[in-house]
Amino acid sequence: MTTILPSPELIASFVDIVGPGNALTAPADTAPYLVESRGLYRGTTPLVLRPGSVEEVSLVMRLASQTRTAVVPQGGNTGHVAGQIPREGKADVVLSLERLNRIRDIDPVGNVIVADAGCILADIQKAADDVDRLFPLSLGSEGSARIGGNLSTNAGGTAVLAYGNMRQLCLGLEVVLPTGEIWDGLRRLRKDNTGYDLRDLFIGAEGTLGVITGAVLKLFPKPRGHQVAFAGLRSVEDALTLFDRATSVCGPALTGFELMPRLGIEFTTRHIAGVRDPMETTHPWYALIDISTSDTAESAERMVQDLLEAVIADGLVENAVIAQNEAQRRALWHMRESMSPAQKPEGGSIKHDVSVPVSSIPAFMTEADALVSKAIPGARICAFGHMGDGNIHYNISQPVGADKQSFLDRWREINAIVHAVVLKHDGSISAEHGIGQLKRDELAAIRSPIEIELMRRIKHAFDPAGIMNPDKVLREDRGE
Repeated sequence: MTTILPSPELIASFVDIVGPGNALTAPADTAPYLVESRGLYRGTTPLVLRPGSVEEVSLVMRLASQTRTAVVPQGGNTGHVAGQIPREGKADVVLSLERLNRIRDIDPVGNVIVADAGCILADIQKAADDVDRLFPLSLGSEGSARIGGNLSTNAGGTAVLAYGNMRQLCLGLEVVLPTGEIWDGLRRLRKDNTGYDLRDLFIGAEGTLGVITGAVLKLFPKPRGHQVAFAGLRSVEDALTLFDRATSVCGPALTGFELMPRLGIEFTTRHIAGVRDPMETTHPWYALIDISTSDTAESAERMVQDLLEAVIADGLVENAVIAQNEAQRRALWHMRESMSPAQKPEGGSIKHDVSVPVSSIPAFMTEADALVSKAIPGARICAFGHMGDGNIHYNISQPVGADKQSFLDRWREINAIVHAVVLKHDGSISAEHGIGQLKRDELAAIRSPIEIELMRRIKHAFDPAGIMNPDKVLREDRGE
């Protein structure tokens, strides 16, 4: 694809669509849209557009298609693989969905909410709560992440074990295609077997096939009983056994099972204000167990007590605490959700968002730990995450006293080591963050030729001009 540098006349035409107040060209104004949260990728753009309606998005894409102008959709800019960042040195136009933030309808009887793609996740959660319903997607960035980005990356979060990821939480979509055509797929049906499921093509496509502008999302009855426990363990193997016991005892009431290392607890208590260690004794590993029931608070309390009494009596769990109120439940989750940002003050951190079959987690951790420690003696491994669905954030902090940049320069090398172990266990190199720019070339190396070819055919069918978020997920193959 040949990207034509926007002329002043073309820029003026884009500005006319959204209005001068919603078209940013000054470097100080565009800067927040050009760097991802970890600072690994910085892009360039001549123009940030902030449309206020689906019709304006359509006009922008129609003009982009006619002029072969590359467009990069962006939601809350909270992604970790630079799928939302324009390419450096190119003339990609950033299309921010932040002004499309209207909740169009909410139906508590039908358990659905219809919302613009620019709605902030926390606002969707609150709207559901206001009608005594639950929207279960929960992320550390939920105060700034937007629904369109959550859908485009098929976000998971902390409640996948019980509710699934965004693909399972979405019934219908509205999408503006690269040509400017609008597909209205805002259907509320739980059953609909009428041909190909176009919705699933756009979810997880990271804005490479079209611009998601609206969605029908599932709501759920709010749990009446909710309890959180925190257990100290000797090993990851014991954590896996505890998960199996919790699944047997709690069944569908088990809504979260998070794994945390001692190092992660030390980082959060050291660097995150208000976080304290909930136990007086220390343990190599910890599990956060979240239980939600549909009947009463007492039932959740009894369930978690029965579980912990049995596993402590068996010697599986060394110590445990049960939250006594909502504030303590929030504090335990806050500690878990703070584990990634707590690494930042410790220096450089090489991060991995991987998944393996749940039963393979102990073997994966043992093998990866040995290889990483051999490659970088003194590396501090802080692996934590959603053990219940196999998603581990295998993060590595630099050795104490090491040079930060020298450590970060080994990012690709360490990624290759860890991902090789992941693939050995039939896992995924991207569990919930997507591919973007960060893992694009690695994806091409690990997927079979026919899979990559099928992806290219789909991309070309929807975006033959190659203007839609180019060089994300797949490297453009039409020449620059």
